[in-house]
Amino acid sequence: MPAYHSAFLQDTDVRVVGNFGLLPLRTRTRGPAYTLPALPPNTSDLDVDPDSEHYDVLDETLTLFRANTFFRNFEIKGPADRTLIYGILWISDCLSKIKPTMSLRDSEKALQTSALDHFALPGDPAFPLNALYQPPKDRADAEALRGYISQMRQELVIRLLSRIYADGTGKPSKWWLSFTKRRFMNKSL
Repeated sequence: MPAYHSAFLQDTDVRVVGNFGLLPLRTRTRGPAYTLPALPPNTSDLDVDPDSEHYDVLDETLTLFRANTFFRNFEIKGPADRTLIYGILWISDCLSKIKPTMSLRDSEKALQTSALDHFALPGDPAFPLNALYQPPKDRADAEALRGYISQMRQELVIRLLSRIYADGTGKPSKWWLSFTKRRFMNKSL
């Protein structure tokens, strides 16, 4: 059975830096991404229909995370898949930082701090997937990519925590935390 690919592969009018797709995001976080419309009132991040105009690559990343973590190989079909892969690796790193005894507030502080920490870009020696990603061609592209990835990381933290703490008990979901031992493509950020 093959891994699940991004539904945004057919979007051809997306800006690409290196070979990383800078797809539109539905976000409250400042950054360079084209912003999709906000969700209608009384609609949860958990209820976004994949066919709606509000659905973005971050919703897709959270939806496909669990299924794709079981794959060691992933055939990349385009820039949207590279964005999806980065998001899955970021979620894995986030889950590894959450402990079963952490409150929502403690998890939020730890993950937002981590999201804002300096991180490697494609082409940097510390970037784990340099064989699959091309580096930005110049400094302006590198800054655009850094801003986009930072925005993506911060928004993914917000949406991930809303799922992990969805039951209202104040404790993280054991089901989500069970994925801390799985490594997508045997890599981590």
